Amino acid sequence: MTFDKIYQYNFPTTIRFGAGSSKELGDYLVKNSLSRPLIVTDDTVAQLNFFKEIIHDLKKKNISAEVFSNIHKNPVKSDVYKGTEVYDNTKRDSIIGIGGGAALDVARAVVLRVNHREDLFKYDDLIGGDVYITNDVPHFITIPTTAGTGSEVGRSAIIADDETHQKKILFSPKLLAKIVFADPLLTMELPPFITAATGMDALTHNMEAYLAKMPHPLCEGIALEGISLINQSLEKAVNKPDLESRSKMLIASLMGAVAFQKGLGVVHSLAHPLSSLLDTHHGLANAVNIPYGMEFNIEGFEYKFIRIARTLELKEETGKAVVKYLFDLNAKIKIPHKLSDIGVKNEHIETLADLAIADFAHPNNPKPVSREDFRNLYRKAL
Repeated sequence: MTFDKIYQYNFPTTIRFGAGSSKELGDYLVKNSLSRPLIVTDDTVAQLNFFKEIIHDLKKKNISAEVFSNIHKNPVKSDVYKGTEVYDNTKRDSIIGIGGGAALDVARAVVLRVNHREDLFKYDDLIGGDVYITNDVPHFITIPTTAGTGSEVGRSAIIADDETHQKKILFSPKLLAKIVFADPLLTMELPPFITAATGMDALTHNMEAYLAKMPHPLCEGIALEGISLINQSLEKAVNKPDLESRSKMLIASLMGAVAFQKGLGVVHSLAHPLSSLLDTHHGLANAVNIPYGMEFNIEGFEYKFIRIARTLELKEETGKAVVKYLFDLNAKIKIPHKLSDIGVKNEHIETLADLAIADFAHPNNPKPVSREDFRNLYRKAL
């Protein structure tokens, strides 16, 4: 695979992957008779040169884009309601999500809400709310700007309650983008910290998907290849980025999101409460917790860790070696080893444990996780 060409993949939706693919957006909209898109992004991306160029290119094709960027870094329900109001008031005909996981989650939730106007959390997949997602949805396009969540190929959005901070999951095949423009050039200017945190998020997705208890050999194969690509490229993408490392990270991120339809696990249930309670960056929360979560999972699943160790080309093919690799990788990309380094205090642990046990991810962990386990893991990581 060369990194200066554009490729098309049709799995799980149409993906235009490669340097410069985002420049195809305008022609795609014209071809599909779409001229009034709502672009959902965040305030940071909205100020970047490539974003301004996208808007400029659309204007040249007589496409009137409305930008909504008033979102939290860990999205909440009110973000979705505000975005839907903008869609309604400006009479849009399509939705384009441009950004990282937060922007793409809000964009996808707005896609849902446009023609489903009951309380947003009625559609929570964890209480069977997906059965109420029956109406058509607007034409939806995604353009990722980070290599982390893989939300561009997702069918779900994670949105928190503004007050309780509990995360809800909105899911339906209808919420899959019609097309993804995955352009590694849009990730070239990412600062090292964001590259590191989002990259570890992608690694967590691939590792947890591989270990998740639901049998799904297709996802396991994708997850192992995603782990391999991240091993080849993350350190370079953080410390000395080039097109090859950025491209490998972007495809590995996308693969992680395809793979984790198999499920996630303990690490995500440790991480989600940090984001909702303390507003911790999701990727950073995963990055700090992943060595501890993986160590918890070794016993009884040694054979799976042997496969991960082989994929990482480690000298010792053991779970212990995988955990050491994760601590070492975090050190190389300047991710702290302890939760205390990212603002977690001893007084937070009981509330974090309550939120973790209520989280949706750990039921798919390969082994059960109790509230006491979560408390012990937080203490160990503190």
